[in-house]
Amino acid sequence: MSASEYSDENSVLREDLNFPYRLLRPANASGECLFVLHGSGVDETTMLPLARRIAPRSVVVAARGRVPQEDGFRWFERITPTSFEQASIHAETAAYARFATEAARRHGLDLKRATFLGYSNGANVVSSLMLLHPGLVRQAALLRAMPVLDPSPKTDLRGTRVLIIAGAADQTYGPFAHALVTLFSERRAEVDARIVASGHEFGDADAAIVRQWLAGPMAIA
Repeated sequence: MSASEYSDENSVLREDLNFPYRLLRPANASGECLFVLHGSGVDETTMLPLARRIAPRSVVVAARGRVPQEDGFRWFERITPTSFEQASIHAETAAYARFATEAARRHGLDLKRATFLGYSNGANVVSSLMLLHPGLVRQAALLRAMPVLDPSPKTDLRGTRVLIIAGAADQTYGPFAHALVTLFSERRAEVDARIVASGHEFGDADAAIVRQWLAGPMAIA
């Protein structure tokens, strides 16, 4: 989809809610929407090409994490690459829940037709969102994610559809993929787990898998 097929609002970084964000609304919008959460050390623009390939007719809401890291941002504080500050996870996840709810209300989006697409640190926010704020997310695609809550609440996630894509050569998060699949399966989410031939980075294989997965039926609560 070319830039001309998006309205002028798409180039604007909005700061009218509690997270800076960009809203992409295609001229032929289908009614679905995609909430996109980037990884560590970058910003909200990083995931936009992937989002367009996955769902070219969806409205895209791409927010920016509020914790500075190097030349970019992340979503919550970390202690090591695979251990995280729990108070920060809870606070920032609650803040994002408020953001998503208000962004949907303000821009006329239906959260029942929304998919939350997260990569790495952003995927960890989405998984925390499902566990800490049940009912908000009905459908989520998690790229290179791991369990981050300690302890993880025993949330009943029936009616939630989750796609988990791990990288076969991802030495950072790859070893935790099975634990994440088990976590969501035990909480009765509808889980689809895949492995792609890559490291921690995402690419064309992820886009193809997510796009195919989105073509399936939305989970029924």
